[in-house]
Amino acid sequence: MSAMSAPESTESTRSAPVRSAPVSPAPLPTRSAHAPVVLDRREGPFGEVVLRERGEHFEIIANGCFLMDTSDGRSERLLIDAALAALPAGRTAPSVLIGGLGVGFSLVRAAEEERWGRIVVVERERAIVDWHLAGPLERISGPALADPRTGIVRTDLVAHLRTTTERYDALCLDIDNGPDWTVTESNENLYSPAGLAHCHERLTPGGVLAVWSAQPSPAFEQALRNAGFSGVVTEEVTVARGVPDVVHLALRAS
Repeated sequence: MSAMSAPESTESTRSAPVRSAPVSPAPLPTRSAHAPVVLDRREGPFGEVVLRERGEHFEIIANGCFLMDTSDGRSERLLIDAALAALPAGRTAPSVLIGGLGVGFSLVRAAEEERWGRIVVVERERAIVDWHLAGPLERISGPALADPRTGIVRTDLVAHLRTTTERYDALCLDIDNGPDWTVTESNENLYSPAGLAHCHERLTPGGVLAVWSAQPSPAFEQALRNAGFSGVVTEEVTVARGVPDVVHLALRAS
């Protein structure tokens, strides 16, 4: 992992003294819990990724756009829980592919559930993998990464889905901001007809596709049906402001 960049210095501002009296030394600058501090910044093949700390939380920024932070995580956990609940009853030790490591909430949720078998995480950004393996995010995902069921594949998700011969009982995908708006243009390929066809092919019969999105998308629901999926539903997670986060669920026919 590259060396963490030093936090930007802050300057203390003070009013001029009213009287000509001895002035106490200025207090050392304090870091506001609401002021983000850059911990690492990387340029990669898909642009810039930044890890910031804001108070007790971490944030990931991609190409100047906020992607995710550690302040909530309900929808990332729902991504895993909803996929497991949608699997046919009686399936033993189902395998799950998690597309996108992010801040680690989905991986942690999967590792907490004993019913999952093999857990594969596909993440193309080396920086994000480094932050989890030997950086600040290790405190979140360390035990989950040490779980013998867990493995990381550092590659592009669309390329992996297109080229691997492996099949999974569940695909839980949290890529960019979801199907309607992507920060990185190439991520649109995942939500295209060809990308959804690859998802369909990589699922076992009766397998579940779960896709996180920053907003509901009726158009994506129809795209799932057009790709041959059935049982398409959308589960919402209410957020403090704006439209809800959602998880789109769809089944491959048995």
